[in-house]
Amino acid sequence: EAVAGEVRLGWDSPVDEVVNPAFIELNGRGGLGWLEGFNELVTRCGFEWVGHPGEDNGELLTLHGRAANIPASRVGLQIDEKPPYAIRLRGELQEKAFKKLDFAIVTELSTEPGRTGFSLHDTLTNQGDYAKEYQVLYHTNFGTPLLEEGARFVAPVKQVSPFNPRAAKELSDWQRYRGPTRDYDETVFNVVPYADEQGQTLTMLHNRAGNLGVSVGFNTAELPVFSLWKNTDTEKQGYVTGLEPGTSFSYNRRYQRPLGLVPKIEPGEQKHFRVSYELLVNSAAVDAVRKRIEAVQAGRDTEIRDEPLVDLSKD
Repeated sequence: EAVAGEVRLGWDSPVDEVVNPAFIELNGRGGLGWLEGFNELVTRCGFEWVGHPGEDNGELLTLHGRAANIPASRVGLQIDEKPPYAIRLRGELQEKAFKKLDFAIVTELSTEPGRTGFSLHDTLTNQGDYAKEYQVLYHTNFGTPLLEEGARFVAPVKQVSPFNPRAAKELSDWQRYRGPTRDYDETVFNVVPYADEQGQTLTMLHNRAGNLGVSVGFNTAELPVFSLWKNTDTEKQGYVTGLEPGTSFSYNRRYQRPLGLVPKIEPGEQKHFRVSYELLVNSAAVDAVRKRIEAVQAGRDTEIRDEPLVDLSKD
């Protein structure tokens, strides 16, 4: 979680403690064991795969990969001695399996004194001798006080589609949130964002009054697509939304190859992923981000697809 003043960025999961990865059985619950430790503000999904559990090439792929439950091999804290006195927390993850892959991930969180936000920078290196598929998704989760009845999601949207038939029923109101709703469970929408000439784009969640919000910025050359997860169930069940930039959507990997969303990383190659988060503390800050988003949209049309990109009825 992150705290700025009296505002907490995060959410209230029934999983209310940090769970040691040794106690997470990813294969449990039919591949949904990941949920037994799920409570973070930012959850790294990947890097070998992301998406819903299921088989791909004869292997069971568990929910959203292993990265969130791999302990760091090394952790270091650096504080710059010159302005703006940046604070950087860095860790190294090793995602490896004999005959399968040899990935190293250097992950860094950074902020500066006085900043109401933080940045994430991950570097993925393929240390093996063969090109490998990879996927990554930054499952960024917000609850109250940002999430409430009438809260809204804002982004420069090139294309939006429902994840499944359930989401298709709410496509006409996909950017607006409900209050806690018993038996609501979840809906997901697939988003392809517009970006500026440098590939930078910006998304925002703000409360009903529009005087408190958060922005999530990223580069579409690194993270070309975005998932909006709306889990507006009861508060004790987990009232939360996910703003999720990624290389891929949340379908099982086997469904995403035909969509062109399972990239490869060559031997010795590095891939970088950068995401920035900023708390918007008043109406002026929310309005300023809204204007930046409108500038990226630049009057271009949004394609609204009525049908899901993938037919999950055979799954």
